[in-house]
Amino acid sequence: MGWSLSFYKHKLKPINYKIMKRFSEKYVITKEMKWEELGGGVSRKFLGYDNQIMMVQVKFEKGALGSPHQHFHTQATYCVSGKFEFEIDGVKKIIDAGDGVYIEPNLMHSAICIEEGILIDTFSPVREDFLSGGAVSYFGDKKA
Repeated sequence: MGWSLSFYKHKLKPINYKIMKRFSEKYVITKEMKWEELGGGVSRKFLGYDNQIMMVQVKFEKGALGSPHQHFHTQATYCVSGKFEFEIDGVKKIIDAGDGVYIEPNLMHSAICIEEGILIDTFSPVREDFLSGGAVSYFGDKKA
């Protein structure tokens, strides 16, 4: 004997899609957005996300640090402007505008901003910790 949806209808609760929104707007116009200050000379804007992927524009002042950290997400970063020293799994490299960086899941990595600039970070899957609204633990220091 099969059960129909009408049998379960009285047990279903309405879904509040505003709270459960798991994707960004289709068009993200950055000039209409404010920078979210993360501390230590680092700010960001979310450019697009869903459960599978997230793209974030990150602005660094000279001397800003992304302290050593790791996460289970795959990360690919494009340097829009500025100059950065990345360290990935113990290997350091200077990255300039136009360069890219690939970080495998769970590798320890960090970055120091040598010349003020902007990075585009992409993550897969989505960074749930970014969406929760909490502080990002690896930003907040600034090298003199």
